[in-house]
Amino acid sequence: MNNKFDALKDDDSGDHEQNEENSAQKDGEKEKAEREKGQGSSKRKVEQFWRFYSHMVRPGDLTGHSDFHLFKEGIKPMWEDDANKNGGKWIIRLRKGLASRCWENLILAMLGEQFMVGEEICGAVVSVRFQEDIISIWNKTASDQATTARIRDTLRRVLNLPPNTIMEYKTHTDSIKAWEEFHGLVNSSGR
Repeated sequence: MNNKFDALKDDDSGDHEQNEENSAQKDGEKEKAEREKGQGSSKRKVEQFWRFYSHMVRPGDLTGHSDFHLFKEGIKPMWEDDANKNGGKWIIRLRKGLASRCWENLILAMLGEQFMVGEEICGAVVSVRFQEDIISIWNKTASDQATTARIRDTLRRVLNLPPNTIMEYKTHTDSIKAWEEFHGLVNSSGR
């Protein structure tokens, strides 16, 4: 009778079933508390963020050419940043009037960890333009097709996009090349 199992096996009083029940109940309560703690952490993040966000101008209220960036701490909204350089972004072009609602839904989904892709999400951008607005969500690993597909599907759901909405995935490497070509930094041989 050196361990708990031996003590329960030799105990004929019937109390061991109640002890097992109490232990299982405590384990279940512990798991529930851990889940609620994680949810509470996300909820606190959203509440803290909302205190600041509620005082900001919404994307739809901006005129002219403007960009809002929301990135994780330590990640710069630049293709060359270490967290972004092997990644890409999902791009959605929106007709005017939708940017504010879509932006709020996107950032709340990011803060609430609805994408369920671990640390893969780097940040998001909303770009206000004259004829349309553009929302993009940046991730770390462009080559991980399963993760990029999960981000796409979650994005479609949280933004409540119609099935025929065009979504484009672009690697940051391709974005850099396109920018260089547009600005005449690459000659015809690609250098």
